Amino acid sequence: MEIGADLAWGAGDWAEVRQRAQRAGRAYIWLNLVEQRLRAVVAAVLRPVYEPVHGEEWVVAAAGPAGQEWVQRAVAVREVSRRKGYLLDPADDNLLSFLTLPQLRELMVQHWPCFEPYFEARRELELALDELEVARSAVARNRALSPAVLAQAERISARLLDLLGAGRDVPSARRLPVDAVEELVGDRFADVVGVHPDRVRLQRQLPAEDLFGGARRLDAIGIGLNLLVQNYSGRRLMRLADSGCRVRLLFLNPASSAVRRRERELGLKKGELSRSVETNILHMRRVRTRVRDTGAFEIHVFDETPRFTAYLVDGDGPDGVAVVQSYLRRTRGMEAPVLVLRGGGRDLVHGGAYGGPGPVGEGSEHGLFHLYREEFESVWTDSRPVS
Repeated sequence: MEIGADLAWGAGDWAEVRQRAQRAGRAYIWLNLVEQRLRAVVAAVLRPVYEPVHGEEWVVAAAGPAGQEWVQRAVAVREVSRRKGYLLDPADDNLLSFLTLPQLRELMVQHWPCFEPYFEARRELELALDELEVARSAVARNRALSPAVLAQAERISARLLDLLGAGRDVPSARRLPVDAVEELVGDRFADVVGVHPDRVRLQRQLPAEDLFGGARRLDAIGIGLNLLVQNYSGRRLMRLADSGCRVRLLFLNPASSAVRRRERELGLKKGELSRSVETNILHMRRVRTRVRDTGAFEIHVFDETPRFTAYLVDGDGPDGVAVVQSYLRRTRGMEAPVLVLRGGGRDLVHGGAYGGPGPVGEGSEHGLFHLYREEFESVWTDSRPVS
């Protein structure tokens, strides 16, 4: 009997397995963070209870009769690891390091009265851990992860880290949550933390309310600043200014020759773009008249060729976030690619966003955020105010 199996992998097969590996890799990073955090929580709460009596066997005692089977399996794996020299870090030479995520969950459930003083949402914790088990099982058995399951796993992992009290050291995380993958490979991409094909997809991930809400400083430069003017209401902007936010808006002069050149590039009727920019400026002027401190709400126009549009939120501090788009000849602003930048320096992005210190990076002077901030300041200096 001849077996005519084709063992070759074509380009399509390789593309599929690489995609599966990429998804599994992202999920694994989140699972690893959750498991480490859960292990630290279990150790902090249960070790003081059981270790004084049972010593190094405190995990066996905490597992109790119901967990004898899986805890003995963990003991056997640890012994094999010791014998074969797989334990590279002495910190991992303990039984707790060999428990899986479901087993750590079981310890929490069994001893919930010990954990209750620290965590209120028991039901939410259990449901989140159960839901995460779908992704953990797929990654552990090298099964395919769909985009929907991966996205859900990332959301649940981030929520679990919040529930488990893993505080974030990155100040801008309240506006732009830190991605687990960003922390590991962020130094490869300067301070770029997001790239979107167009503004529509940006706003699905980072709505205007999240970007501008609660800002203490807002600097914006562009032709018409539609992301702010058309997506963030004047009433909200007025409340933002009254809460102490300093606003500086730089519009392209609607009467400049640069506007007419841009109209020709986009194939617009003569005066169409200039009227749109003028309308936006008038709207911002009306907002300015209603704020308490009009001196903190400045509107300027510039006459230079517009090269990019940028919204710098809290750009003078460690929690800055910027949204930047370049102007393309035949592409409207809504359709242009978008970069999202995180200010504050690379050391803040690497710094332990889940409670641990990170290595000090090169600093913000090597990122892109400061380049656009300096460019804004340069154009602002040469611009003129709108009365």
